[in-house]
Amino acid sequence: MVLLQPKQKIQLTIKKLGINGEGIGYYRKLIVFVPNALPDEEVIVEITRATPKYAEGKLRKILKKSLDRISPACKFYDQCGGCQLQHLNYSAQLDFKRDLLNQALNKFKPQGYQNYELRPTIGMDNPWYYRNKAQFQLRFNQKNKRIEAGLYRENSHQLVAIDDCLVQEKTTQKVLNTITRLLNRYQIPIYDERKKTGLLKTLMVRIGVKTGQVQVVFIAVKDKIPQLANLLRLIKEQLPEVVSIMLNLQPKKTSIVMGDETKVLWGKETIDEQINEVSFHLSARAFFQLNPKQTEVLYQQAIHALDLSGTEKVVDAYCGVGTIGLSLAKYAKEVRGMDIIPSAIEDAKENAKKLGLTNTHYEVGTAEKLLPKWLKEGFQPDAIVVDPPRTGLDQKLLKALLQHPVKTLVYVSCNVSTLAQNLVELSQIYQVDYLQSVDMFPHTARCEVVCKLTLKQK
Repeated sequence: MVLLQPKQKIQLTIKKLGINGEGIGYYRKLIVFVPNALPDEEVIVEITRATPKYAEGKLRKILKKSLDRISPACKFYDQCGGCQLQHLNYSAQLDFKRDLLNQALNKFKPQGYQNYELRPTIGMDNPWYYRNKAQFQLRFNQKNKRIEAGLYRENSHQLVAIDDCLVQEKTTQKVLNTITRLLNRYQIPIYDERKKTGLLKTLMVRIGVKTGQVQVVFIAVKDKIPQLANLLRLIKEQLPEVVSIMLNLQPKKTSIVMGDETKVLWGKETIDEQINEVSFHLSARAFFQLNPKQTEVLYQQAIHALDLSGTEKVVDAYCGVGTIGLSLAKYAKEVRGMDIIPSAIEDAKENAKKLGLTNTHYEVGTAEKLLPKWLKEGFQPDAIVVDPPRTGLDQKLLKALLQHPVKTLVYVSCNVSTLAQNLVELSQIYQVDYLQSVDMFPHTARCEVVCKLTLKQK
């Protein structure tokens, strides 16, 4: 039996925030999710979806306001869906992210979770303009006959044109705005996913915050772009900070933004960045953390958790361009890393060479295959660092970690739910020493966590 109906209005008391930053209340024991509502608020909600197990609703009126509620600073906040928590003051955001971890642990209940040490979330002094990469979709607006760049509304393909994102590094936004004007000047054909016509799909801009170097990547269905020479000439003239212009081909109809083939249109193939005094070359498809300032904090926490003396052999799983492993290489005897993207491994090798490191080894492949191979070759790691995608540890890797345990395992997570889920199995043989949350993405519901695990004594 469905308790509620769409368009029905109800009064709720919001009890807590959910994993997506939405308010959660209960109507006759039925859970109701309400975006933009905050704990302790009395609200009027219009139901948008109702099932026997839960309901969703729109916030229509606040009868009793939370003391932590503030006015969002961004003019696009209620449109683009990129941020979820700008209406919550920043100190309360940090408390929420620690509570988010607590909720995940209570849901999955790994061994001994009631006694885990959850340290207060480490936040930013200035939680604005922190993202070093913008990946804006392009469209031709039929109403104003203009090319626009922006982000999709939440759960849709309706583009919100954005010219001033408050969490985006200022230079990247300036570059985006300038190039969008140039695309209009030369009337470059923009891809229409409904008609399957046009060329350009997406515009990606990334900056090396420490170096000031900017890379522009045009993502298109074909490589024949009209007026390309003129476009490149004006980008070079008007944007001297741009040192690399690339073209990525993505002809497939897919949610994956970038394709497999990338070409240099002008300038360098990579840009340089620096984290904790370690320099990196970044190619167009290489993964790199979006918040460099907090990445330094995150990696320092990972290094602290490893507690290295200089004699240890460390494996950096999901190594990418080597960011974590190279940051800790000077504290270890040997660091080995793996990744499935060949260009990332090439970057990692080049980054290690540039730093003059002779104690690193990088190889293309999955950890679940390479770890047993290295063990057979006589390499016995003392510690492993894993920094998996939001989906958590691959089941084959998880099995390998359990079959070949090490003294210290440091799990760097960008998804508290999959971390808690993985801890159910890891806690069978590892003791969870503590969990340190780090706010990598202020004003969103996402949080990174460094979890230190040590092998249980038999």
